[in-house]
Amino acid sequence: MNVQILTHPDLFEVLHDEWNTLLQNSHTNTVFGTWEWNSHWWQAYQPGDLWVITFRNNSDELIGIAPFFIDHDDEKGRVVRFIGGEDVTDYQDVIVSCQDSDAVYSCLAHTLGERHDAFDVIDICNIPQDSPTRSKWLPFLEENGLTATVEQNEVCPIIPLPETFDAYLDNVMDSKQGREVRRKMRKAEGYSAQMGSLSWYIVDDTHDINAELKKFMALMASSHPEKAAFLQDPQHVKFFESVMPALRDKGWLQLNFLVIDGEPAATYLNFDYENMILVYNSGLNPNKFSHLSPGIVLLTYNIQHAIEQGRRVFDFLRGNENYKYRMGAQDAPIYRITAQ
Repeated sequence: MNVQILTHPDLFEVLHDEWNTLLQNSHTNTVFGTWEWNSHWWQAYQPGDLWVITFRNNSDELIGIAPFFIDHDDEKGRVVRFIGGEDVTDYQDVIVSCQDSDAVYSCLAHTLGERHDAFDVIDICNIPQDSPTRSKWLPFLEENGLTATVEQNEVCPIIPLPETFDAYLDNVMDSKQGREVRRKMRKAEGYSAQMGSLSWYIVDDTHDINAELKKFMALMASSHPEKAAFLQDPQHVKFFESVMPALRDKGWLQLNFLVIDGEPAATYLNFDYENMILVYNSGLNPNKFSHLSPGIVLLTYNIQHAIEQGRRVFDFLRGNENYKYRMGAQDAPIYRITAQ
């Protein structure tokens, strides 16, 4: 196996044509693993030294990428982390061909054991529960002199979607919540029919994506002080403004708005990827239209649309907020691996 450690930013251009092809054949194929997400994240943040390890077979086919960088931490020293960062990337993993996972994990552990002088600790997180990184990699690390531990670090509540919206309201949600959602939908639709206008739309090629993103970020900031503080960081804004148009061009962005009486009242920024809807962030005007529950109404439209489009999973991503469970979500744990 040919192993390379890539440390120059041009690695993203070098791997451009192969990265997503490998991802499609990996165990953890999420939008957060794409070339687009990783390259734009690095351009926006650049928090340390790139340390991307690639693996090729004897035919020079790319069969593994460990998308690492080395963070220089005042307390922990030189820390190996995933490109994408813990704060803005909900799923992270080594990208490994399903057919070559044992060989790549073994070789990756051997490489880290040989290069231990380049880092002090490995700290990688947000690894899905079904990933072989969690189940296969640790014994290989131990064989190469690294002491490794794995622990749950958060949850990503998900809704396995039924075939019909009625089945969702009747069977996925409990009866009380199903009745409550129906009541809110009737109230919103009654308002639209009798008193004013209420509609929703998904941003498409007829919209100016940059203008729609500014509208989204304004609602996001108004919805909660923590979100407003998040958007005070120019790196976060730079990342949003660069990666979201790139994902839109690939057909993976589902940015949508609820409009009441001509004003944006609520918004969701989702990803539509591999037959799943992933709810990345949201925004709300808390001072107007609260009597119409615009956030829940728009979320329900999103779930209904996902079912009608045949999507199989509605993923709320990280966080155990109560509203996710009221909508019928079930916990899917994600994990952190540390080694030294």
